[in-house]
Formats: sequence, C-alpha cells, structure tokens
Amino acid sequence: MSQKTYSAKAGDIKRQWHVIDVSDKVLGRAASQIATLLKGKHKAMYTPSIDTGDHVIVINADKVKVTGTKEQDKMYYRHPRAGFPGALKITNLEKLRQRHPEDIIINAVRRMLPRNALGRQMMTKLKVYAGDTHPHAAQQPAAFSVEA
Repeated sequence: MSQKTYSAKAGDIKRQWHVIDVSDKVLGRAASQIATLLKGKHKAMYTPSIDTGDHVIVINADKVKVTGTKEQDKMYYRHPRAGFPGALKITNLEKLRQRHPEDIIINAVRRMLPRNALGRQMMTKLKVYAGDTHPHAAQQPAAFSVEA
C-alpha cells in the first residue's frame, strides 16, 4: 500500500488577509509568527517549493518591543553605495525606530524567510505601517493575535 504526497498547485491556493497589531509585542516572536503566515506553514496544504502563504498587514510597527539592551546594542548594517570604500553605514535600533520604524519588522521577517526568489515573492505579501491605520480595508483582513 503506497501513500501519495500532496503537492499544492497554483490554482488550489486561497490567500487570506491578516492584520497584526504588534504594539507591546516582542520583535522576534512576532516576526517568527508573521514569517509562518507568509510561508503558509499554518495551512494543511503547505508545500515548501510553492508560495502558499497569506497576505499580512502589520500595524503599530513603531511600538514593537525588544528585550534587554537591544535598543542601543542591536546594530543594522547596510551598504548604500556598494563597491565604494567606506560605504558601510551602521545604525542602531533606537535611531532606526525614529527614522524608519517599518524597517525593523521588515528586516526581522526577511531574515526568517528563504534567501531566494521564493522568499522575495513572500515578502511582497507583507505590508508594514508605523501607525494604527492601513489602506487595505477593502480586502477585509481578519485580526490575528500574536502570542506573547
């Protein structure tokens, strides 16, 4: 008696919209649950080689919490002018929160997804907003609670 492995087809995928409020939630725990939703691992039809995930809207990104002394100690490195000497730019979490609070969530989630074309496709379904409003009301997103 042989068993067959189910593999999702592009036509079988039904995408839902979730809205997540991350105010006073720990960054890493929230990001891992957001990555799970984007990958589609919460669905029974999950297939690693196909993007079966849902759309995720994150609000209140400026109020996400970090533990310990990460506010001053956690550094973000970027190379805005790659290939030029001295192009490395270093910013800590506190300054990044003041300038671009959405990037805190985006960086955390991106690093939990695959580093290939499939991961880049999953990132297009993530929408992050610093405030508590978003322009996606027409999609009727369902509230998703992040566990502490």
